[in-house]
Amino acid sequence: MKDNIVKNNNYNETLLTMGQNEIAYNQELVQSFLKSMSEQLKHNNAIDASLYGKYDVKRGLRNSNGAGVVVGLTKIADVQGYNINENNEKVAIEGKLYYRGIDVEDIVNNCYKNNCFGYEETSYLLLFGELPNQRQLDIFKKLIGMKRELPVGFARDMIMTAPSKNIMNKLARSVLALYSYDENPDDTSISNVLRQSISLIGYFPSLIAYAYQAKQSYFHGQSMHIHYPDPELSTAENLLKLMRPTGEYTDLEAKLLDISMILHAEHGGGNNSAFATHVISSTGTDTYSAIAAAVGSLKGPKHGGANLEVLQMIQNIKENVKDITNYKEVEKYLIKILKGEANDGSGLIYGLGHAVYTISDPRATLLKKMAKKLALDKDLMDDFMLYDFIERRAPYLFMEIKGTKNPMPANVDLYSGFVYSALNIPLAISTPIFAVARLSGWCAHRIEELVAGGRLMRPAYKCVQPHVKYIPMSERK
Repeated sequence: MKDNIVKNNNYNETLLTMGQNEIAYNQELVQSFLKSMSEQLKHNNAIDASLYGKYDVKRGLRNSNGAGVVVGLTKIADVQGYNINENNEKVAIEGKLYYRGIDVEDIVNNCYKNNCFGYEETSYLLLFGELPNQRQLDIFKKLIGMKRELPVGFARDMIMTAPSKNIMNKLARSVLALYSYDENPDDTSISNVLRQSISLIGYFPSLIAYAYQAKQSYFHGQSMHIHYPDPELSTAENLLKLMRPTGEYTDLEAKLLDISMILHAEHGGGNNSAFATHVISSTGTDTYSAIAAAVGSLKGPKHGGANLEVLQMIQNIKENVKDITNYKEVEKYLIKILKGEANDGSGLIYGLGHAVYTISDPRATLLKKMAKKLALDKDLMDDFMLYDFIERRAPYLFMEIKGTKNPMPANVDLYSGFVYSALNIPLAISTPIFAVARLSGWCAHRIEELVAGGRLMRPAYKCVQPHVKYIPMSERK
């Protein structure tokens, strides 16, 4: 630590002798200074891990048995992955997911049975708390359709003129910018928030598609392909139409993306982005601020960004294993990944394990069924079986290499990764599509917080910094 202080003093002396213009042109020196200071920041912000146990702090809002700390009540979704026995231990069970009390498996199977799109019906269910009749669903679709096209000038002024390297940041910025296009943005009455929610559901496909086009043009020198959304089409169809250069897609492609969106639409109030929506909404702020915060949460690699890591891992495996149908070679490479010798060095095989689900993730089970159908249609069975092998074999490799006894079922990110790859969805759009799907859940949680919450969320942090005296400037080293 003393060496760092000496280095910092050296950088301080150098920077003090330079004018602002000199500093501006000497960014290497500035970066060296910041890097040196960062070590001091790490030292000053480090907290002894034993203190968390001493003060019974629920790190990550998790109990000692791994279960989430209950901080609220919800009627929107129920995520079941384990039971707690009389010894306060987690007992593994088959995973179940319910939207407003309805098994998501029944919702998806209805789409299979009737060969129909179901995301809009799912959005209605999440927002209103009950399934719509045909008339109600038709009206809901029309209201969303009316908001497919962005406000006049928005794409040019808010998206094309300031491209972003990451679509999620552009999406959050665009959501905040929509506040300026709303004649009644701060009204938190339920009717007004519902209006805003429907508008955002309509706008999101265009927001991410245009942000992607701007990114590819500005940072990669590619031509932009701008298509207009179709108010008569489903959310999944509009996404494919707007993203692809030709705007073409097959019915099977759109139906599979629709199923994926249904399975990503909601996952209980405890997931990070939904919880963020509750926290921000509890302050009484506007809808755009709350949803932008949720987008920022979902971007994180520990949350929504996980599907991107699956795609990058699979790409890395293909680059390093000559024949992906040679499972002995695939297994050898998976072992290298687990030892931190391959892929990103994290020692993780992405797409396995979950904070709640123990034996199975119902979303992965349902999505795999449709993914296989797409694999057959696109002659991608070798790729599909690679994912299948990872699902079957990798949990045992985890136990052998890392000694873990925790169940490691495939989670939804594994097969959504395959689906996005099979649909030729660019890596940059994988997490934004997750945001399009999850938006209905966020809006439902915002409304629930405004109706039933009623109190500003204000948890406590225990301060463990000792008190010190103020030292006058003339006495400081």
